[in-house]
Amino acid sequence: MHARIPSASRAAGIGLACLLAAGRPDAASAARARIEPRIGNPYLGAIVTDADTGMILFEDRSDAPGYPASVLKVMDLLLALQAVRSGALRLTDPVLVTAESARIGGSQVYLKENETFTVDDLLYALMVQSANDAATALAIHIAGGQDRFVDLMNRQARSLRMQATQFHSVHGLPPGAGQEPDVSTARDLARLARAVLAYPESLRYTSATERQFRAQPPFIMRSHNKLLFTCEGCDGMKTGYFRQAGYSMIATAKRGDTRIIAVLLGCPDKHARDRKAAELLALGFAKAPAKPAAPPPVPAPAPAADSQAAGSRCPAWLALLAAAALAAAGVGAGLVIRARRRKPTGP
Repeated sequence: MHARIPSASRAAGIGLACLLAAGRPDAASAARARIEPRIGNPYLGAIVTDADTGMILFEDRSDAPGYPASVLKVMDLLLALQAVRSGALRLTDPVLVTAESARIGGSQVYLKENETFTVDDLLYALMVQSANDAATALAIHIAGGQDRFVDLMNRQARSLRMQATQFHSVHGLPPGAGQEPDVSTARDLARLARAVLAYPESLRYTSATERQFRAQPPFIMRSHNKLLFTCEGCDGMKTGYFRQAGYSMIATAKRGDTRIIAVLLGCPDKHARDRKAAELLALGFAKAPAKPAAPPPVPAPAPAADSQAAGSRCPAWLALLAAAALAAAGVGAGLVIRARRRKPTGP
């Protein structure tokens, strides 16, 4: 039903969708678990690193645990790209939307049960629209269920030394009654950002500012990352928010040969978060050591004067052997000629 909302009445349609979501576990605030806010001023924790070397250029309470909210979708992207690289998944694979995916609330692309989209389509929805229904559909398709995918997320976190991170969801929504919140730190999220940047194709999704998801009726997705429009070199990565978590962000930008990652967790205001993120990226570029100059290219050997002759040139040892044979033949011929001259012409 959500997919049939007319584009001309988008605002009204979204309101209608919220009403239709009433009674769903993910939409009913009464069913939410009570968790304490983890917000600081100007942030709960922050860190800036050099993406290539991992060098820490700035940190402030970078190990303070907070709620990553939708920022954790970067882990979803990483696991999907790993599966693509291994050959277990293809970007063109069709993903069948289940009822479980279609009823997830929050930011979404209004998937309907039994619809089909490609992995590529859903990865754009994941990173541009921050669609919770797309995250759920991908998790079920890749791992066979949300719980199994969460297990993969936590295993990957351990392998990346994200020791203070514990995932409980595939989307980052606030926990329902009886559930635990996702927890991470600025330091751990910087490690996650470096890991996903090892897949250059990730930037195709994180740098997209706008993309059409549906043809009929048209659904245009627009990125929540405003730094893509205002910060030089910014091409990612992900924002996140819910009330108790505050506003968080992984931001990355490249200028020249240097790429910087800035992570802010638990900001009280999204505009302040964006300003601070741009500030921290600038600080990172100012403090990052200059990259070593590339070694000069090795000059190619000079071509032979006659390339055709060079191509037909025989090995040196064979040339010497031929010369010796010719010399011997010449000496022998000379002896024969001289001997013939000395032979008497008659009695």
